[in-house]
Amino acid sequence: MSAQLKNSNLEDSIIHTSADQPEPSRADLALNRCHLSRREFLWAGALSVTATAISLSFGRAFAGSTGEQTIQAEIAEYPRLAVCKLSELKNDEPLYFNYPDNEQNSNCMLVKLGTPAGGGMGAERDIVAYSALCTHQGMPLVGAYRAKEKALGACPAHLSTYDLTRHGIIISGQAYQNLPQVLLEQEGDTVYAVGLLGLLFGRNNNFNHAKPYSGTGV
Repeated sequence: MSAQLKNSNLEDSIIHTSADQPEPSRADLALNRCHLSRREFLWAGALSVTATAISLSFGRAFAGSTGEQTIQAEIAEYPRLAVCKLSELKNDEPLYFNYPDNEQNSNCMLVKLGTPAGGGMGAERDIVAYSALCTHQGMPLVGAYRAKEKALGACPAHLSTYDLTRHGIIISGQAYQNLPQVLLEQEGDTVYAVGLLGLLFGRNNNFNHAKPYSGTGV
């Protein structure tokens, strides 16, 4: 009898506690799924850099076999490019630059959204940068920033539009990949591009070694 009462009291307590906690809305759940913390974003970017930067010539999987070869790894690093001065940025005024090199499909855009964003930099976590090419067919998105929605698009080809507050996810149109996001760092009053999260359109890796990078920033 005593055990039953204890169990009953425990169940009542659990039910009472659950009732006091409102269930999260669908919007809250969607926001939590789409946002990475600054630490998670930089960690994911570091993994992306590692995965993209190391190319291996496989062959030594079976030691002693006729296909045995020495594995060579080539390690490349993303350049650290000074993009702009933090003090000169104004809300909803995009700035265009090239990264990680000055070659084809390196068009990027940096913007201060005026609202916190996934992977955002600065005191308000509202400074983000992305590739400025649609991930569907590589159409340029220069001039397609929509300040009210904090979005990039619609693409002139098939109307793809991307949410810049949630890591560039596709919100309409025919694209099926997020915009590659540029990793940003701040040192003093200077904003630097230091890496990419995602693969640039039209490339099988983000590094083109045909020419040394000679882009200009600040």
